[in-house]
Amino acid sequence: MRSGSKAKLYGAIFDAPAKKKELEKLEAEIGDPDFWSQPEKSQRVMQQRKRLEEAIQNARAVTAANSDIETLFELAREGENVNGDLERELRAFESKLEELETGMLLSGENDARNAIITIHPGAGGTESQDWAEMLLRMYLRWAERHKFDSVVTDRLEGEGAGIKSATLEINGENVYGQLQSEVGVHRLVRISPFDANARRHTSFASVFVYPQIDEAIKVDIKPEDLKVDVFRASGAGGQHVNRTESAVRFTHLPTGIVVQCQNERSQHKNRSSAMKQLRAKLYEYELEKKQAQDQKLEDTKLEINFGSQIRSYVLAPYRMIKDHRTKLSIGDVDRVLDGDIDALIHAYLVWRKTGRTYGDGKEDFLE
Repeated sequence: MRSGSKAKLYGAIFDAPAKKKELEKLEAEIGDPDFWSQPEKSQRVMQQRKRLEEAIQNARAVTAANSDIETLFELAREGENVNGDLERELRAFESKLEELETGMLLSGENDARNAIITIHPGAGGTESQDWAEMLLRMYLRWAERHKFDSVVTDRLEGEGAGIKSATLEINGENVYGQLQSEVGVHRLVRISPFDANARRHTSFASVFVYPQIDEAIKVDIKPEDLKVDVFRASGAGGQHVNRTESAVRFTHLPTGIVVQCQNERSQHKNRSSAMKQLRAKLYEYELEKKQAQDQKLEDTKLEINFGSQIRSYVLAPYRMIKDHRTKLSIGDVDRVLDGDIDALIHAYLVWRKTGRTYGDGKEDFLE
């Protein structure tokens, strides 16, 4: 992180007195006997209090860490060998600042919401289907790393290996805002495990992310506009899944939006999950219309092929992940594919907010 961005970050974080005053006002409001008579308002206030408390706690933690680092520098000037301790503290300090900066960059209307992710392989059969499954695993592991709840609501198995499509929900604070970094085409270059001649193959898969919409936001879905199909779930799932028509597919006739869910044994639960997906996609659809950006989503749905990728994952002949928007490159490919995509998310949020790429146009390389 550059010193300029750190200075801005310090200015925002260390305004602790203002945050404490704001918290005191909220505490007085919460203490009012009529506070709980308005559930929606009280819920918003409680969430705001939680954010303020976390901000104050983070400010204290950063101040304490900064003091520890200054102490180590002072010991070093006195001749003490503290290089190992200093390096560890600086790495932890940098990581904490980037985490806080990421939170500051998430200020969009829906950034704090849960997310629905869809993954589709590009042309290439088994190769691309296997790559799509690798991406699915990466996002599930990312959710696990952050202790977010996740569930695969729909999964269509590929022919031989991988998946033909998948939909998953990830629930947690700022999940949608962070995962907007993943919307687009992802490119994989590797020695194919499915090629007897061990040749290098290039595969593509697309990722789209929608915010989950709660009941407070009204999305009008008329029964006559909805086509409902029930069917037997495909793939593994036990005798019950294969013998009963528990899977549900909704088609919204005016827009052509199709969603389905088949992970639950209960048709009722599958209906509920599918409706949640439909509400999210319809909200996104209507929001784009309202903002006069009808082509926005279509512009991101580039052909899943050469020249349209947002990120490349190269496993052979060398190993590197490169984000083509932010110019950030990471050498530890396995770590990223195992769900550690936070550096890529942070770089994207900075780029989206400021237009700044890593290395001022030259690629930064992270081990």
